[in-house]
Amino acid sequence: MVSNTCKTLVKKELRKLGLHFIVVDLGEIDVMEDISEEQRNQLKIDLSQFGLELLDDKRIVLIEKIKNLIIEMIQNSDETIKIKFSIFLSEKLHHNYTYLANLFSEVQGISIQQFIILHKIERVKELMFYDELNIKEIAYRLNYSSVAHLSNQFKKVTGLSPGHFRQMKDNMRRPLEDVGNRSNNIKKAEIFN
Repeated sequence: MVSNTCKTLVKKELRKLGLHFIVVDLGEIDVMEDISEEQRNQLKIDLSQFGLELLDDKRIVLIEKIKNLIIEMIQNSDETIKIKFSIFLSEKLHHNYTYLANLFSEVQGISIQQFIILHKIERVKELMFYDELNIKEIAYRLNYSSVAHLSNQFKKVTGLSPGHFRQMKDNMRRPLEDVGNRSNNIKKAEIFN
């Protein structure tokens, strides 16, 4: 559960089953009552309708917590990331980072660092797409050591430089009065061939 909407949905489904929750948080539900097998199965069915899954394996739950914390820190933060992810994850999850990193790699097939990079690049693309910040501000916000560092990572992941990505993004949109004009359709086809 990454968003407040997910948490609200889970709370609603718990109430429907007559369960009283203590905590509904990132990948975690704590209820007051013992949950019967029937209630557990119904909760799984109800949550699956919203694309959510009830996890029982503690290792998988821990992996989901790692993912959710990383995503929340990168995607939902409008502030500069100032703490190292390794410290942040260790403090939040009360586990040694080496243990978390080894478990994550074993289960996911990629390292935590690779997962972080992929999500940071998605956030860079989002910020560039909406022209919220320039590339220097984005690098600072996402705690890159320099614009060059961000640019190198961006190119490794996407195959494009940030400037080329921005240029492609700009070419994808046209003024409404130009939509449907034959000459503009030909230009657009040339761009993508």
